[in-house]
Amino acid sequence: MVWLDDASERNLLEVDPDRLARLSPPILLDEWQRYPSSYDLVRRNVDRDPQGGRFLLTGSATPAGQTTHSGAGRIAKLRMRPLSLSERALITPSVSMAKLLSGTTTVIGGSSPVTIGDYVDQILASGFPGITNLNPRARGLQLDGYIDRVVDKDFPELGHRVRRPSTLKAWLSAYAAATATTAAYNALLDAASAGDADKPAKTTTIAYRDILTSLWLLDPVPGWIPSNNRLTRLAQSPKHHLADPALAARLLRVNADQLLGNARPIQYRGDGPLLGALFESLVTLSARVYAQACDAAVHHLRLQNGTHEIDLVIEGLDGRLLAIEIKLSSNVEDRDVRHLKWFAEQLGDAVADLVVVTTGREAYRRTDGIAVIPAALLGP
Repeated sequence: MVWLDDASERNLLEVDPDRLARLSPPILLDEWQRYPSSYDLVRRNVDRDPQGGRFLLTGSATPAGQTTHSGAGRIAKLRMRPLSLSERALITPSVSMAKLLSGTTTVIGGSSPVTIGDYVDQILASGFPGITNLNPRARGLQLDGYIDRVVDKDFPELGHRVRRPSTLKAWLSAYAAATATTAAYNALLDAASAGDADKPAKTTTIAYRDILTSLWLLDPVPGWIPSNNRLTRLAQSPKHHLADPALAARLLRVNADQLLGNARPIQYRGDGPLLGALFESLVTLSARVYAQACDAAVHHLRLQNGTHEIDLVIEGLDGRLLAIEIKLSSNVEDRDVRHLKWFAEQLGDAVADLVVVTTGREAYRRTDGIAVIPAALLGP
């Protein structure tokens, strides 16, 4: 492991670039962007020996003003997300997303001891490995520090001076309050600067969005655009999600009692309870990890008039589609699956499976063929 946020490690590599070739693989270069030349050093080493898996480069976006080779054909980019539910080892999943996407009839079964309170704990604990096992107070301080670092350090490193850090944090809080919605960015700006006569320009908040995305803090789910014309009037606005729902909960300063309705009510931008939005964000995080493992893309679907929407549309490389609705409740009624049935009617044979992910205990198939799966039982 080569820690490039350590000045002595950077100096060693600068005076002895061939050092990388002498180290035993696999070699991890952490915070590679602190020494951008390391990217080209890796590229040249790969040119000399194209055997894969020798180097791992981890870090945030490329610093402003720095240019590197694209790495095409040599370096592949992989987004590393916080831990999914299955990676947190609550229980062994009984249903595989890859099998659901295969188009073959998948047996749905399994029982989960995970309660709604446990899901709340997982939302607040975060999927960051270095944070999740801390006590609640230490965890909160670490999440605060993560957000502060983004504002105070990462933005300047990318060449963007934040004139008013409080406004950026307010925008982030507004974004958190819009979790799992398609709220317009203008609405986020208004919410972040309510009562402020000197509002930041729209171009400034667009820069916020772009840089926060490049820093992997925002992880919006894009609207689905099918490759055929069988669906029209699709809205293309992204669904807002932070990289981890724990960040949203921390920005909104909510605890388990508030989320479970045992304390003062929470004002929330969406149509339902905040817990429903954060649970959807937790399931979405997990689904994206599982989908990435089988090279599938994740989108959401919403018609422009709002008459039909699907929380997640997973599209495999072969074009097969897995439609997922996410419900905070443990019971699934006919009205909860009406959008899934409409989706199947519109897309026909392209649909591999239809799923409702819940907080319930049992995984099963309804008589209409739709799978009902507790979130903890869904895995890669």
